Amino acid sequence: MRSNYKKIGDCIRLVDERNVNLSVKTLLGLSVSKEFIPSVANIIGTDMKNYKIIRKNQFACSTMQVRRDKKMPIALLENFEEAIISAAYPVFEVIDTEVILPEYLMMWFRRSEFDREACFYAIGGVRGSIEWEDFCNMKLPVPPIAKQKEVIKEYNVLVDRIDLNNRLIQKLEETTQAIYKQWFVDFEFPDANGKLYKSNGGYMEFNKELDKEIPKGWEVISLSTFCEISSSKRIFESEYKNEGIPFYRGGEISLKKAGTPIEDTLYISEERYKEVIEKSGKPICGDILMTAVGTLGVSYLVQEEEFYFKDGNVIWFKNFKEHGSNYYLYDFFQSDNFTDILSEITIGSTQNAITIKTLGEQFIITPPLEVIEKYNEISSCLNGNIVSRKNMNLKIHELRNTLLSKLPTLEDSL
Repeated sequence: MRSNYKKIGDCIRLVDERNVNLSVKTLLGLSVSKEFIPSVANIIGTDMKNYKIIRKNQFACSTMQVRRDKKMPIALLENFEEAIISAAYPVFEVIDTEVILPEYLMMWFRRSEFDREACFYAIGGVRGSIEWEDFCNMKLPVPPIAKQKEVIKEYNVLVDRIDLNNRLIQKLEETTQAIYKQWFVDFEFPDANGKLYKSNGGYMEFNKELDKEIPKGWEVISLSTFCEISSSKRIFESEYKNEGIPFYRGGEISLKKAGTPIEDTLYISEERYKEVIEKSGKPICGDILMTAVGTLGVSYLVQEEEFYFKDGNVIWFKNFKEHGSNYYLYDFFQSDNFTDILSEITIGSTQNAITIKTLGEQFIITPPLEVIEKYNEISSCLNGNIVSRKNMNLKIHELRNTLLSKLPTLEDSL
C-alpha cells in the first residue's frame, strides 16, 4: 500500500443534527446515481423533527441494498446551503479540509472501482448492505491539496461541458416541441404561399374522433394504421451473458433517450441473437422504441446501431405510413397531447403499464405528405443536433471515467 493511502474513516466523521425546530424545509432524497434529488416521499402526517439536517459540503449515504444495486449511493451537498433527509441516511463530513477536500473525496466515491469494493463488503444476500465499519476501513489515496485541486479543476471542466450540452439539448427539445405545437396543435403551419394556415383563413372541418376542428383534407387514423406496432421475442434471465449483443430493457431505453452511459450492460449470445431476429427482426435506424412498463412513454429514436431488446416492457414502432413520418410520430410522443393519452390508457395496480393493443387504438392526425416532408426537414435537423450533443456527452463521460480511474496514480500523473 502506498504511503499516501488513508482509511476513509480517518478522513471523515459522522454528523447527526436533527430538524428539531423545523427550521429546514427542503427535503431531499438520495439516488443510486450519487445525486441528491427532490424527495417523492409522502410526508403527510410525518413528524419532520426527526429528519436529519445536512449542510453544504457534507455527505449523505445509504448503506442498504448495496449488493442489489451494485452501487453505494453517496452524494455531496453542493447546490443547497442546507436541507433535510431521511434519518436512515448516515450524514458525514470531512474532518480536515487541509488534508482532503470534499470534492476530491466525492470523485473517489464516483469511481466504479469504489462501488465494486463496496459490493464485495456488502452482506445479507441479494439485498445486502455494507457495515459502516467496513466502509470506514476502505482506503483511498490522499495526495497533497495542490494535486487534489488540480484534478478537481480538470474534472469540473468535463462536468461543466456536460451541463452546457444538457442545457443546449433542452433548448433544442423545447424548440422542436414549439414547432410541433405550432404546426399540429395550433395548425399554424406554412400554407402553399408560406403564410400561417389557420390565421390566414385556412379551411377547418370538425373531426368527430378528436372532437375538434382540423385542417380540411387531413386524416385521423389509429396509430396501428399509421405504422406497425410490435414487440420482440422474449429473452429470459437464464439467457443473459457477460458479452455478446447488447440487450436493452426499459431502463436502458430511458438511458439511451437521456444520452446517459449504460453501465452493467446485459448481453445475449450472437447465436441467440441471430435466432430471435430471424423470427421478429431487429430495430433499424429511424425506428422508435418506447418504454411500456414502470416509467411509461419514454421514446427513443433508434440510431445506426444494433441491439436487441426484451418484449413486454418495450414497444417497437416501424414501417411508417409515409417517408419522414417517424420524426412526426417521435415528436408527437414528446407532446402534451400524448401525455394526456398515456394518463387515460395506463393500467396496472402495482406497476404502471400500457399495452400494444390499447396504444394502437389511439388516434393520430395524419397531415398530407407535403406537410410531413416539410416538417421532417426541420425536425430531422433539430433532432440530429440533439443526438450529436448526446453523443458528445457520452464521449465526455468516457473522459470523466478515465480521469476517475487514474486517481490512484494521481501522484505520478499530475
